[in-house]
Amino acid sequence: MDLGYQGRRVLVIGASTGIGFATASLLVAEGAEVMIASRDAAGIAAAAARIGAEGGRTPATAVADITQEGAADRLLADAAARLGGLDALVDAVGGSIRSPFEALTDADWLGNYQFNVLSAVRAVRAALPLLRQGQAPAIVLLGAAASRMPYPNQIVSNVHKAGLLGLTKTLAGEYAAEGIRVNCVAPGRTLTRLWQDRAEKLAAERGVAAAEVIAEFSHEIPIGRFATAEEVAVMVVWLLSPRAAYVTGQTVNVDGGIARGLL
Repeated sequence: MDLGYQGRRVLVIGASTGIGFATASLLVAEGAEVMIASRDAAGIAAAAARIGAEGGRTPATAVADITQEGAADRLLADAAARLGGLDALVDAVGGSIRSPFEALTDADWLGNYQFNVLSAVRAVRAALPLLRQGQAPAIVLLGAAASRMPYPNQIVSNVHKAGLLGLTKTLAGEYAAEGIRVNCVAPGRTLTRLWQDRAEKLAAERGVAAAEVIAEFSHEIPIGRFATAEEVAVMVVWLLSPRAAYVTGQTVNVDGGIARGLL
């Protein structure tokens, strides 16, 4: 299926590793003009080189930390200059704090809100003027299955990832008349560097292999295994494409069935 990416200009934020990287790589393979951004200068340079080696075209790069005020505006101005405009945005910035509720400080709550929610708000706000001039404009935010099935000891990200659902639905309603679609992809347990690091830490504490920890956490997933970043990226790329022209305001779980709620 041709997803219609030839000539489309896409910015992927949080693309140095994991799902953001996999999404950017697939977009390049589909023929899009891609710019990738991360706060990790060495990581984003390495990501671009790897995509170029694998896909034949090297994406433009930018170093930006959109949790910082003004950074998203500068990034989008750079994207406009280097891509000649913008048709689509992917925001793959976010993370969690593993802690019981009573151990969390106000600084923990505010910092994670800035990381998970305010960063997305800033990116979308800065992108809107460009997307209004784009072709079949679309936005995909990366959330988490925890927004629909809160995980224990992750209350901060549970709350903030649920906030992304509200942000997605509200933005989709406000901008549908302008032809801008907004959706969210909510991954479950995915074998990114973050999960691999966590598995290695737990394995060291328990004196077992990291593979044993991953197998243990896989038992709760109906499909019986973690996702790959590429499996999540497929959904992001489809939702962002003109082929999904009638889909907006949705949060789509890519979680192997771990979130068992009806909604």
